[in-house]
Amino acid sequence: MSLPIPRKYAPMEALQVGELPIGSEWQYEPKWDGFRCVAFRDGDRVDLMSKSGKPLGRYFPDIVEALEALEAPRFVLDGEIVIPVGKMLSFDELLLRIHPAASRVRTLAAEHPAMLIVFDLLVDDRGRSRVDETLAERRAALEEFATTYLAGAGSVRLSPATTAERTVKRWYASVGSALDGVIAKRRDLPYQTGERTGMQKLKQKRTADCVVGGFRYASKGSLIGSLLLGLYDEEGLLNHVGFCSALSAAERAELTPKLEALVQEPGFTGQAPGGPSRWSTARTGEWKPLATKLVVEVEYDHFTGGRFRHGTGFLRWRPDKAPRQCTMKQVERESASSLLLLGAATRAATRRTVASREKLALTKSRSGKAKKKQRRV
Repeated sequence: MSLPIPRKYAPMEALQVGELPIGSEWQYEPKWDGFRCVAFRDGDRVDLMSKSGKPLGRYFPDIVEALEALEAPRFVLDGEIVIPVGKMLSFDELLLRIHPAASRVRTLAAEHPAMLIVFDLLVDDRGRSRVDETLAERRAALEEFATTYLAGAGSVRLSPATTAERTVKRWYASVGSALDGVIAKRRDLPYQTGERTGMQKLKQKRTADCVVGGFRYASKGSLIGSLLLGLYDEEGLLNHVGFCSALSAAERAELTPKLEALVQEPGFTGQAPGGPSRWSTARTGEWKPLATKLVVEVEYDHFTGGRFRHGTGFLRWRPDKAPRQCTMKQVERESASSLLLLGAATRAATRRTVASREKLALTKSRSGKAKKKQRRV
């Protein structure tokens, strides 16, 4: 057997936007915080491919086994690998899986099994390519595939989808900040391999007030390069949680002498910034501690493992905010989990598939009766 699309087939990508596109031509899905994955099943062979075309199977043997256990003999699914830990999804656990030792990967998989959340069907169970069909057609086929093969497959789940803006608002209302954002896809287009023309993403905007506990100089010149951000934990210790560098040259020129006048030990009293790395110069690797007097509001996308995963965006200074008010509680996610959305998706897809099958059966029955009547006449 062979599949009609290659294993290096590039998944469609999303253009980041500032607001959700509205209209009947759009389908909306939750944005999952995981690793994008195109899963290939061809008889006994299962391959998991990353967005960059690299194999992921060795890092997620639990997902490989889950796909091998499905009764469908062949398929290609587009989805996202996530790892639930308790009620939440853990990106840190995903990063731990990228380990060279197979024994370590197996241990991690046993401790926290991964899950593949699927949102597109590229090749169906008969080995037919679906990529030239519209998303509306592919989604209907995917829901039928899920009803037939994914019932009871806890490690392979169907992602919810809707064409109603009010449903998207319900997602936000039900799981709050646990929702990473929303993906919007054109329902009238075929699969846009390697392109950003048919899919847009709107990330959940999150902000936090942080203490400026230190700074680093830029690699060249005498101006600051980044602000080092801190949050207080329950023990009252100021922990380094990330950095902010989105300041203009003029702003940095004005700010540098003000920060240099505030240099004072210790800056961070808990977790402190690291020293120089092999990628940094001695100047950019060193950091200067500051008296804990300045508070800044920043925008961020993810906070995991006690840190902002990426650099934050500067919004404004907060002279009205007391540094001690800048605590870790700001970045703790709500107890509700985005995984709550999955159960509703499966139930809705099953209802639509059953209704479609019943309608088809009724149409065939009426057609058969009409033919019998014509023969009698």
